[in-house]
Amino acid sequence: MSTTDVTAAAADDPATGLRAIRALRELADRLEVLQVSSARDRGWSWQQIADALGVSRQAVHKKHARSRKDD
Repeated sequence: MSTTDVTAAAADDPATGLRAIRALRELADRLEVLQVSSARDRGWSWQQIADALGVSRQAVHKKHARSRKDD
């Protein structure tokens, strides 16, 4: 994602802005998966990850534990 793509999220044209927002969300989701996996590989608890993301332990565990097959 370039700065041009990020700037597009604030575009006057709603179609451009909404497409850019969708792309940003998809990027954020992919990065979250990578970082949660990295944190778990380094021994972080679900609570530590939840605190860093500003969500509940249950929410982060529900979202990511299935893909990792660990508790």
